[in-house]
Amino acid sequence: MLKDDLGREIRLAERPERVFALASSMTEMLYAVLDSSSIIARTPQDNYPAAAMSKPLVSNYPVDYEQVLGLKPDLIFTLEGITPLDVAAKLEELGIPVYYQKYESVEDIFTGLEDIGKIMGREKQARSLTDSLRQEVNAIKKRHATVGQPLQVLAITWKDPIYVYGQNTILTDKLHILGAENAVKEVFDQPYPALTREYILKLNPDVLLGGTREELETGFFNLYPELRKIKAYQHNRIYEPTDDLMSRPGPRVVESLKELEGFLYQ
Repeated sequence: MLKDDLGREIRLAERPERVFALASSMTEMLYAVLDSSSIIARTPQDNYPAAAMSKPLVSNYPVDYEQVLGLKPDLIFTLEGITPLDVAAKLEELGIPVYYQKYESVEDIFTGLEDIGKIMGREKQARSLTDSLRQEVNAIKKRHATVGQPLQVLAITWKDPIYVYGQNTILTDKLHILGAENAVKEVFDQPYPALTREYILKLNPDVLLGGTREELETGFFNLYPELRKIKAYQHNRIYEPTDDLMSRPGPRVVESLKELEGFLYQ
């Protein structure tokens, strides 16, 4: 018997041989550790790695239960907040166990990769990958261990209304590794809270992530002209991260860190 990251008990008669994920980030996690032949499907949102594109497509919003049954998976992986618990309960009623992972830090991603390796009999492959990734993260962290006043970074996910990456997202840990800080210090009920213009003016971030200067000038700053007062606008510290790297917690987290590093210290 297993326990997933939500503390749910998962009963498996034997080691799974046919699996897939209901979240794009989890699909990337599976491909990073497993042989492609054991991954039997993809969702409409999956676009990486390229090998995933040859797999049968399965609907995840909403979940097509009949389609899933036809694929005969031994185990489905998903991420906290992506698949509702009642959907997992329905799948388990149909005899298909569902394993949730959750990540609050970069290290949690590496632990998640190792857990997949343990479940699937690929411990050596998973450990080789995580050892390499940890080395890269440690090297990045060392480069910014003696940075002075940390840059305050605000990352937006939606422009009208303004939703941002909150304190309780992995971005906060990524920024910490880079010697910077999430400008949002308050912990909201939602990981991606909506903020008022007044709140953002008080934060006055050094760096704004969420689009190119040109894109945000015509859309974001025209909607909220008073936000042109923030330091990020005044000093032209506005950048567009690769969406998948920012939004998906997965094995490409080091790529995300390096991209952010380029923005913060170019």
